[in-house]
Amino acid sequence: MNSNTVSSRSAFLAEEYRRAKKASEEQNFEKAWHHLERAHVVAQDRFGPHCVAHWRMLRLAWRVGDWREVRGQMLRLALAPVGNSTGRLPVGNRGRSNVSAFARMEIEPEIRRVLGLTPNRNDCSSKKSAW
Repeated sequence: MNSNTVSSRSAFLAEEYRRAKKASEEQNFEKAWHHLERAHVVAQDRFGPHCVAHWRMLRLAWRVGDWREVRGQMLRLALAPVGNSTGRLPVGNRGRSNVSAFARMEIEPEIRRVLGLTPNRNDCSSKKSAW
């Protein structure tokens, strides 16, 4: 990963978090979740940013009173250190409790560019093996 990729990731995350906060303030929670999910896909292979993504998801779940999601985010915060330290992360996973914490998912083209991935690469054949 080159320094341009790192700075574009940081800029992408900052923008997604800004948009999520704005949507949440406007009580457009579906849109807030969308931006947090996008941030999670970009952040998940770096421990600190990965935990930040789940922490923000936990805060939103608490705000909207979605206790299933709160429990799911607490579990994911507990699993993140194991996944990041072993490199066993499900590529493209959006980080919500409405999907398996172990499921690989397709990565949308804009996010593929931010991650420095080729446009046609099969998401399931990542550098890191999935659970």
